[in-house]
Amino acid sequence: MSDIGIIIVTYNSAAEIGACLEAALASGAETIVVDNASRDGTFAEVARRGVRLIANSENRGFAGAVNQGFGALNSPYVLLLNPDAVIQTSLEPLRQACDLPGAAGAGGKLLDASGRPQVGFMVRGLPTPATLALEALLLNRIWPGNPVNRRYRCLDWDSSTCSKVEQPAGAFFMVRRAVWQELGGLDESFFPLWFEDVDFCRRIRDRGFSLYYIPEAVAKHTGGHSVPNLPLEMRLIYWYRGLLRYSAKHFGPFAFRAVCLAVVTGSFLRGIAESALDRSFKPMAAYGKVAGLAARCLFCGS
Repeated sequence: MSDIGIIIVTYNSAAEIGACLEAALASGAETIVVDNASRDGTFAEVARRGVRLIANSENRGFAGAVNQGFGALNSPYVLLLNPDAVIQTSLEPLRQACDLPGAAGAGGKLLDASGRPQVGFMVRGLPTPATLALEALLLNRIWPGNPVNRRYRCLDWDSSTCSKVEQPAGAFFMVRRAVWQELGGLDESFFPLWFEDVDFCRRIRDRGFSLYYIPEAVAKHTGGHSVPNLPLEMRLIYWYRGLLRYSAKHFGPFAFRAVCLAVVTGSFLRGIAESALDRSFKPMAAYGKVAGLAARCLFCGS
């Protein structure tokens, strides 16, 4: 399977990377790990298995690391694989889907620790201004069955059948190298993480390509292994900064400002609610910084 390469981006991933690498190597694909300045035992786990490693001295972000991996591989098909995802099947169904007319890439089925498909995560629609506004305002959490959220998280979608989709999860996502080159890779301004894969899928669609979901390709996925280690304030800033960057890039001025206003309003609501639940002012302070970021975008326009 020398025509497939696998890129795994790590950041303090020692606890997860072993099983991921063993399954990747068993697939027969050329595998490369790009590490964003881990401070745990990730290097040792990679070295123990003899996998090629690009060790960054600083965190270049997920998009930057993926682009490094593409630059180091020559494979015409490249699988983006999270370090907490363990391949369970052949990768051939994904490669075949990439060869369908007009296809840019394909994602597979992700199973949680209990073996259930991760519906709501492994395939999503591309976010609209309404999607992001409802997300910011807590309405998707309060009323998860609303029509906008059902469409965005594909809650009525049949995960057992092959289908064209808008946004396969970046945790287990094969892309044709030619498409990556045509689009100029992932946008590294989404730093250090979040929304870079959403932006990439949006640009794929805007170029007229298609993406597919292939249930015959399966990986087990735990999810979010490094994110919980980030301080609350940084998690919020990174996520909302990506959301606002995506909105500025793909929505019109009026829609972008509507999203900004929703983030400002939702941040105050979330800060008050979470501070009351935690009996701490830390959530309020963290969401206050998010509100300030969104307010600057609201008045400055980007």
